[in-house]
Amino acid sequence: MTTLDLPLELNLEAVHFTDEQFYQLCIHNPEVAIEQNAQGVLIVMPPVGGESGNREMEVGGELYLWNKQTQLGKVFSSSTIFQLLIGSKRSPDAAWVELSRWEALTPEQRRRFPPIAPDFVMELRSSTDNLTTLREKMQEYVASGVRLGWLINPQDQQVEIYRPGQEAEVRSLPTQLSGESVLPGFTLAVSPFS
Repeated sequence: MTTLDLPLELNLEAVHFTDEQFYQLCIHNPEVAIEQNAQGVLIVMPPVGGESGNREMEVGGELYLWNKQTQLGKVFSSSTIFQLLIGSKRSPDAAWVELSRWEALTPEQRRRFPPIAPDFVMELRSSTDNLTTLREKMQEYVASGVRLGWLINPQDQQVEIYRPGQEAEVRSLPTQLSGESVLPGFTLAVSPFS
């Protein structure tokens, strides 16, 4: 398998997993990162390399520190699967859910794959990610209720900002990102990647 073959997509049109079956598939295969798009295609996500993992942690760490100070919500890592309203099950590289929305979920919903769209998501394009596929994923997020999304694209030295009802805004690096009204007071300086 080459990097052009990743991520692996399994189009199982004849198989329609229930939420419980998908949950069990993931739980019984913890070494495999699996997502499902809105069409029901299973996506086996490859692990990221050191540079991408470090960048993910740095951005996620900034989000965590902001939330620790404000205590406005809950921050989630790339290991968290969210069940989105349009039927997909996705794991953003970093996510945030406003506290009252999180607390409205039952304890069981919080323990499993939360049936909620995060208020904010961030995706960081790794060397194995297809840009078209990531853009489709960002559109799924917005269609499901995500209020702000950032697609950080080191390969093209750009960031794409996604908001409901708007075309994606593309910025060249370096740039300063704002959490806007979704993450009040949160900013992130994104430098060019070498």
